[in-house]
Amino acid sequence: MDFQPELLLELAALGVCSGFLAGLLGIGGGMVMVPFLSILLVQRGVDDNLAVKMAIATSMATIIFTSISSVRAHHKRGTVRWDLVRGLAPGIVIGSLAGSMAVFAFLKGSYLAIFFGLFVSFSATQMFLDKKPAPSHQVPGTVGLLGAGSAMGFFSGLVGAGGAFISVPFMTWCNVLIHNAVATSAALGFPIAVANVVGYILAGSKVEGLPHDAFSYIWVPALAVIALCSVLTAPLGAKAAHQLPVKKLRRTFASVLYVLAAYMFYKGFGS
Repeated sequence: MDFQPELLLELAALGVCSGFLAGLLGIGGGMVMVPFLSILLVQRGVDDNLAVKMAIATSMATIIFTSISSVRAHHKRGTVRWDLVRGLAPGIVIGSLAGSMAVFAFLKGSYLAIFFGLFVSFSATQMFLDKKPAPSHQVPGTVGLLGAGSAMGFFSGLVGAGGAFISVPFMTWCNVLIHNAVATSAALGFPIAVANVVGYILAGSKVEGLPHDAFSYIWVPALAVIALCSVLTAPLGAKAAHQLPVKKLRRTFASVLYVLAAYMFYKGFGS
């Protein structure tokens, strides 16, 4: 697969946009990257099913870098709930490894695309309707956080996202303020990404048909360019997140997810 100048520009633009959205919405950029990386890989001769898996794995790898940049900006504003990060992280690691090493390796790329679309659509609907949680809803105890973290890690590993499509609705349901939920979701992106990337590398180590510039399922040139650009714009998104009203932030989150879900449905059912 030749690395052409126009590809560099496309990946840089994707990195700039995904980084800004990661800071703005706490989504880690994965929801944006997976559909577009799939398109770029298919255009360069990669099989459809393999392209989806590579897009998911590469997207997750970039989140390692984007989440660091995003969470630093949120932390400076004091909005990260580190108590929730500590409570959810152990489950996240367990769920991530289970999803990326076991289920991900055996599912066809078309099924993963459909799965991506279903979960993103559900999350978008919950956010768009702006349902108010009951005042009695509170953050669960240790066992509850372990279970919630496991679900976040597992499903994030299947769709290549930083987990905000589960973690933000979960935290707002527990009456965590939306700005705190977004900031905390950005912090959770790091353990989700690291654990899943380890699983992807192990699961894809013997896969045939990978392009020469791939390391297991990870498309190395895309990782390098997107990570570099996204870390520059994530702090700008984080700054914008604290200047938007709550309802607008939720609606923006939902609108982005609907568009990307529609594309992945098209990808999954068309394969």
